[in-house]
Amino acid sequence: MGRARRAHKDADREPRARGRATYARPHGARHLFAAYDLARDKLYGHVKLKKNRTKFLHFCRYLRTLYPRRGRLGGRPPAFDREASKQRTTVERRIDKLKQWRGLATRYDKTATMYLTGLHIAATFIWSAR
Repeated sequence: MGRARRAHKDADREPRARGRATYARPHGARHLFAAYDLARDKLYGHVKLKKNRTKFLHFCRYLRTLYPRRGRLGGRPPAFDREASKQRTTVERRIDKLKQWRGLATRYDKTATMYLTGLHIAATFIWSAR
């Protein structure tokens, strides 16, 4: 059991009294995943036989359960205004239409007046296509 020791370069020297700790243990090395909470002055830890990404993520999920989120998880905000949301969506969709014009999206124009002119032309074409 354990690792075979190789012959030493110096034959007169005695071999080490014990092998390396990680290989000499009967079930391998143990790994400690630990986290220290400064606010609560607590140490959280798990001892695992294997150290890999899955075990680490499992420990992180455990830590997340100790600190639940506050407030609502998603959904509409309490002061939701349906009319303002409609108008905001309309404006965002129009801006997205304007950005489909390559000259406006990449801003190849050197001056602001040329960019504004391109913006007016694009808006006119989009308005006339309705």
